[in-house]
Amino acid sequence: MGRLFWKIFLGFWLTMLLVGAGVGISVHLSTQERVARLTELAASPRAEMAMSAVATALRHGGVAAARAVFEEWPGSRPLPVLVVDASGRDLLGRPVPEVALARARAGGAMPGVRRVATPEGREFLLFVPVEFAPGARPHRRPEPPREPLVARLLSMFVASLLFSAGLAWYLTRPVRHLREATRRLAEGALETRVAPRIGRRRDEIADLGRDFDYMADRLQGLVAAQRRLLHDVSHELRSPLARLQVAAALARQQPQRVEAMIERIEQETRRLDELVGEVLTLSRLEGGGGGANEEYLDLAGLLDEVVEDARFEAQARRRRVEFDPGSGELVVRGRAELLRRAFDNVLRNAVRHTAEDSAVEVELRRDPASAVVVRICDQGAGVAEADLAALFDPFFQSGAGGRDGYGLGLAIARRAIEAHGGRIRAENRPQGGLCVEIRLPLSPAS
Repeated sequence: MGRLFWKIFLGFWLTMLLVGAGVGISVHLSTQERVARLTELAASPRAEMAMSAVATALRHGGVAAARAVFEEWPGSRPLPVLVVDASGRDLLGRPVPEVALARARAGGAMPGVRRVATPEGREFLLFVPVEFAPGARPHRRPEPPREPLVARLLSMFVASLLFSAGLAWYLTRPVRHLREATRRLAEGALETRVAPRIGRRRDEIADLGRDFDYMADRLQGLVAAQRRLLHDVSHELRSPLARLQVAAALARQQPQRVEAMIERIEQETRRLDELVGEVLTLSRLEGGGGGANEEYLDLAGLLDEVVEDARFEAQARRRRVEFDPGSGELVVRGRAELLRRAFDNVLRNAVRHTAEDSAVEVELRRDPASAVVVRICDQGAGVAEADLAALFDPFFQSGAGGRDGYGLGLAIARRAIEAHGGRIRAENRPQGGLCVEIRLPLSPAS
């Protein structure tokens, strides 16, 4: 159960508590009103029996007989019956509660109240106050009808309506923002984001908004990268295409040079094929594709193969490649062909730019933070500090060393390393030259 469920749950119970509090206050006020209507007079069978005994004595024997009943009444408790005359005084001189007397006089023939006349013609009012008979049940006057059922149903309907309206507004407001942002994104406004409109909200809908922003960031980055790639590819294709056109024109104008022009056309065709192949590789990596399935790879063995291939090129250029595989088996999980191409691109770049009669140093070691580090360092002129950040951008050409290739090798290496969850960076060596450091997550199989 997510945070949105708990918000709905707490909101529902908060509404129920508010409704319950309202009903409780209403019941309390109604109860107070009913309590105010109590007669303050006891109406239990015991009270009725006591009043009957006193009333019989008064009616047939007068005041003296009534006094005798009070004096001779069995039990430890005296009779709780008040015998009040017209002036409001009790026959035995006991205090008479004013509220109970007023209720008895106003009650008429109600239960718990009797009017008795003596043989002498005197009239008395008999009743039992509640405080004179502890535990006795007070008599209640007939209550007015309670509030109708329709009013209760109406209050519940209004409460549920308000809760539903608030919940609907709370849930649909960010959904409307998402809907509007989706429409704008579909219309081409790739800079659209919803996080500023959602604010500090923390639930599943806010998570959906953050996922939308992440998707928009990725989409904007991919579209921008494709646009840059298309622009750079079109620029790079102009030169070989122009040379092809010149070679074809010269072959027509100078038939004696046809053989040379054909060789030139074949050379430019190979360059175009190489360029298109690298562009396709970079495009697949930009789009998240990678080729074969992942497998567990011994990085030392993979690097040894790459170094052996690079040594042939290095010997032709009067350069060397030195490899330090470190100690222990270092295993990574990935796609062998992609990693081989990434290391090969970086190593060949170092061989091209290192000084003659110098060595390119390749070092493999394990990092304490569960990573494997590959360092490839040359002894060339290095790269301007301002160009280090752009060194792995497609079609970037460093000012040092002249133009060699299309500037796609390091870009492909970076995409391949990032596809494996790693990082690649470059830095100038203090003693001269450039070092490229590649970090890959180490497999638990190591």
